Amino acid sequence: MKLEICANSFQSALNAQIAGADRIELCTELALGGITPSHGLIEKVVSELDIEVYVLIRPRSGNFTYTDEEFNVMKRDIEFCKRIGCKGIVSGVLRNDHTIDIERTKQLVELSSPLDFTFHRAFDLIPNALEGLEQLISIGIPRILSSGQQPSAEQGLTLLKKLLQLSESKISIMPGAGIHAANVRVFKEAGFTEIHCSASSVIKNDYTPKLSMSSPQAFDESNYAVSDIEKIKRIREVII
Repeated sequence: MKLEICANSFQSALNAQIAGADRIELCTELALGGITPSHGLIEKVVSELDIEVYVLIRPRSGNFTYTDEEFNVMKRDIEFCKRIGCKGIVSGVLRNDHTIDIERTKQLVELSSPLDFTFHRAFDLIPNALEGLEQLISIGIPRILSSGQQPSAEQGLTLLKKLLQLSESKISIMPGAGIHAANVRVFKEAGFTEIHCSASSVIKNDYTPKLSMSSPQAFDESNYAVSDIEKIKRIREVII
């Protein structure tokens, strides 16, 4: 079973490599659901680490329906990732009604080639998961990252199992969200061949900022999350 770590910084990526993860999904701003990391961070991780790097291509937080300008930025980011040696792209586009934008997603897949491609958790917002599965198979998507349309993959296990059954090995179903050492065995026993988790710990700042740099409802700036070496190792011990 392969282990993908959602790494939100160079330190998280390094920790994932040290702990023996198979690959990372590199992003930033986990509190916002993840957005595309800077070119500087991508290049540093790719050039200095050996772990496989998949990059989240999501130009902003919020929904997954993009303007022409935002879509152009996504394509430019993919081209950059190809040039510097990334191994995969994690992305996807929805329409205003939350159905999959097949045409735009197909463009991203074709542009990403020969890199691997994962359709991200935008899948968990679509109204008909089984129809979405067939659509993504039809355009050659190799992998879907999903929580089974529930807050956590464990809660969404019934749908995830159904997707796995219907996929008939034409596409990989990768559970993600709320997976840790205490529950990862259920996914292995259910027949999934790869999982996704952040395995992070919250690091408390040594100081309390006197002035917030974010809106009051955003998130707590007095701490930050880093993928935890020991948590990753404990997950690996269960799945190997």
